[in-house]
Amino acid sequence: METVKQHAVHGGTLRYLKHDSATTGTSMTLSVFVPPGDGPFPVLIWLSGLTCTEDNFTTKAGAYAAAAEQGVIIVAPDTSPRGEGVADDPAYDLGQGAGFYVDATESPWAPHFRMESYVVEELIGLIDAEFPTTKARSISGHSMGGHGALTLALRHPHLFRSVSAFAPISSPTRCPWGEKAFTAYLGPDRETWDAHDAARLIEGGVGEGCYDDILIDQGDADPFLTEQLKPELLVQAGEAAGQTITLRMQPGYDHSYFFMASFIDDHVAFHAARLKD
Repeated sequence: METVKQHAVHGGTLRYLKHDSATTGTSMTLSVFVPPGDGPFPVLIWLSGLTCTEDNFTTKAGAYAAAAEQGVIIVAPDTSPRGEGVADDPAYDLGQGAGFYVDATESPWAPHFRMESYVVEELIGLIDAEFPTTKARSISGHSMGGHGALTLALRHPHLFRSVSAFAPISSPTRCPWGEKAFTAYLGPDRETWDAHDAARLIEGGVGEGCYDDILIDQGDADPFLTEQLKPELLVQAGEAAGQTITLRMQPGYDHSYFFMASFIDDHVAFHAARLKD
């Protein structure tokens, strides 16, 4: 990986990096914060939401003071492949910036939009090879990235110690954002969609017994709460399957990074406790 720029922050080091991805067939970008000290350190992977790049969380979440204190590396990749020759759509909720953390099977998306494989196969290996990690890791994210964090943790529980999310798309098979993206990326057979729906996965017992708790923060003033996010479906699935889900409805908070910055320390501590046991 090539370091594009580097900053000192909270005693640690923040690097913006890029590399040629064998998975997506494109150049991919990410940021990596390494706390002060020699390590090795556990890793928290952060997945961002629609329209975001690796820069949104990096500059707006205010996570690095807590990460430095807890001794946790934080990795924030871009949300999709990009570049000339990569399929796109003029809408904000499809194409570049909207990878949905699935491996597309449909044209024209399939050649490059392989974000599930990128995160769980290529990115994890690169980080463990390039940085002083303990090879213990957790995952979190926001909105589309919250969906990604939940589904990747449930589908690949051997890779992650814990999972949390801010305002996740809880059941993409039952909301307009998810229905649009899954139709484009995965095709019209809705049965195939369930494998990428956190609420459906929990209902089906996927990841059963792997996570002692799943922490969800959701603002009650979020304009997408009722139509797109539907956290009650996660809670219902958890109750049916015996999976503990801690849903914290935060009064007055919306969908922005001001919301995440207000509670990110809790999430870093939540993961740190499980990464170091």
